[in-house]
Amino acid sequence: MVALISTVAYLGLEARAVEVQCQVAPGMPGFALVGLPDKAVGESRQRVSAALTAMGLALPPKRITINLSPADLPKEGSHYDLPIALALLTAMGLLDAEQMAEVIAVGELALDGRIIPSPGVLLAALHASAAEKTLICPAAQGTEASWANGVPVTAAPDLVSLLNHLKGTQVLPRPTPGRVEASAPGPDMKQVKGQETARRALEIAAAGGHNLLMCGPPGAGKSLLAACLPGILPELTPPEALEVSMVASVAGTLEEGRISRARPYRSPHHSASMAALTGGGLKVRPGEVSLAHLGVLFLDELPEFQRAVLDSLRQPLETGEISVARANAHVTFPARVQLVAAMNPCRCGHLGDPALACSRAPKCAADYQSKVSGPLLDRIDLHVDVDPVRAIDLARPGSSEDSATVGARVRRARALQTDRLAGTGARSNAELQGEALETHASPDEAGQKLLLQAAESLHLTARGYTRILRTSRTIADLAGAETIGRAHIAEALSYRRQPPRA
Repeated sequence: MVALISTVAYLGLEARAVEVQCQVAPGMPGFALVGLPDKAVGESRQRVSAALTAMGLALPPKRITINLSPADLPKEGSHYDLPIALALLTAMGLLDAEQMAEVIAVGELALDGRIIPSPGVLLAALHASAAEKTLICPAAQGTEASWANGVPVTAAPDLVSLLNHLKGTQVLPRPTPGRVEASAPGPDMKQVKGQETARRALEIAAAGGHNLLMCGPPGAGKSLLAACLPGILPELTPPEALEVSMVASVAGTLEEGRISRARPYRSPHHSASMAALTGGGLKVRPGEVSLAHLGVLFLDELPEFQRAVLDSLRQPLETGEISVARANAHVTFPARVQLVAAMNPCRCGHLGDPALACSRAPKCAADYQSKVSGPLLDRIDLHVDVDPVRAIDLARPGSSEDSATVGARVRRARALQTDRLAGTGARSNAELQGEALETHASPDEAGQKLLLQAAESLHLTARGYTRILRTSRTIADLAGAETIGRAHIAEALSYRRQPPRA
């Protein structure tokens, strides 16, 4: 007899159908597992055998063959344990074959028969919803799976409870979707003393989804400004929240099925490898640039990152996705991020201050900043110098606007963009391109004249020219202006300049 159970294989954010075929036939007792399994899948034999023993069941003294079809698709992960166990129980006659043909199962087994969480359950639930089948998953991930629209979910804590439920002697409660979390609290912009230029640049970046680079001495408040950004960004829409949660589910970071409306904020250390930042590894997993999808990727101490690691961000910053190519797989993850970076002007950090600068200034500034490639800098819309804050400014009571006030302006500007860009596929001004850019970001005559003059004198690239238009469109939106004027172009140009170099 051959028993069939459905499960999935994960390729990026795609769940591919996999059929677990189990044959129990006469012959020398053995347990063979085929179908391009990785080491974690190959070890399922021991976990499944131990889980059945914990239930008081013994493997039949026959030749057991498990095939994971399609056989040419690599199988990775521990979530194949549960479907393999169910296929074996069906082949042994303990479960109804017709009933099991209507389910998709994912989950890892403990040696005592418990069903424990595994990454990617939300993707499996969406796949089950499209296939109109019931999903069987670990009890701890039932709330996560329930976010898939209309899919019946059976969330079992262990094999014994699941077997009793399938036989009708026990009823497992149907899980409900996890709670939706509000925006995560963070620093308020009222904590930022001075730095009016940097605050303005941060507001423009938030309103249009633009990339931002802050350059200034240590202790000037660059990290604080970056940490304030999530607090002024608009919440994720429900489709966006589900999209972000799918990435978190594959990465195994979606806790207790909770979906957050707050935009992701990732701040990897400058020692991060290329695989950690862009994704990959032995088992291809999303990197920081994908975990920050539709949110903020903050790179502090930018020149301290390896140059090859930084340059690997050039493609996703343009396309909004990252492709990880391996010999046996080609996986694409979403990576529509807002890059915010901070750097010191030189290694000592005090360029321009004769009392504190090192003896190698200003040559050290050129050497230090040259670690960041020109093409990467060209992809950053806003460059702003952050001046040191004096002690007397810190002692004064704060009088700056708080995050709620700034956030209200940002939301109004984003609402204008949402209405304007409906049907174009773009979410913000930072994504304007092609016909949409010509239609919505064309300046008036005075603005066009200024832009052309600046393009010649500043030697702007085509990308730089385009990004000036996008930024000026956002500045006009914050001002409530329908047409981009000379003043909007002038302000956008003021942020386009590169950090000072020797």
